[in-house]
Amino acid sequence: MYNYQPLIRTGLAPKDHLIKVSGEGELAIPPDYASVNMGVITDGKQLIAAQQQNSVEVTKVIEALTALGISKNNIQTFDYRIESVYDYDQGKQIFRGYKITHILQIKLEDLSIIGKIVDTAVQNGVNYVSNVQFTVKNKDAFYKQALVLAVNNATEKAKTIARTLNVALITTPHLIVEGSNNIQPVFNQPGAFVKGAASTQIEPGQIIVKAEVIAEFHFKLI
Repeated sequence: MYNYQPLIRTGLAPKDHLIKVSGEGELAIPPDYASVNMGVITDGKQLIAAQQQNSVEVTKVIEALTALGISKNNIQTFDYRIESVYDYDQGKQIFRGYKITHILQIKLEDLSIIGKIVDTAVQNGVNYVSNVQFTVKNKDAFYKQALVLAVNNATEKAKTIARTLNVALITTPHLIVEGSNNIQPVFNQPGAFVKGAASTQIEPGQIIVKAEVIAEFHFKLI
């Protein structure tokens, strides 16, 4: 968008004679870091017995993951819950037992083994997997690159408008306002998991880093 008002032929560029444009910059980069939540949900009528069973199964999962080379520093409890479970029969609440939920968050730098991690965990007792997330560790550096692209994009728009109006653009912006930054994953396929495959396949896709600016440029008559 632009604002244009006729100039008095003084050769000056009054500050209300402006071209105002938006600029966008975008980078598509491969992720270098991932996390996945997985855990064991155990049901039982006796609370202590259900807790003990859950603990044994979670310990087995952790041992299997560390055997794959995952550091214990990259395995942490994300959620732990004990819930009473009820059935309802003709409006009556009937106690059924307890549900123990222990969710681990696994952090990974080697994205090629995510599928293997999930398969190994499931083979060792995991019955809950969710929230597979991909990101980049050095977000600020990539955002700054996108910001440069956004400023250049705004400048090129202003130059195009100036040429169309046959006016001389002062290419140093009078004002630049940074918009909201946006970093989001874009996957190569709609779902992270490929069901029915011999082993779990998880596609990291790309991370889209966006930057936006609003810029104001003075101009004068040629």
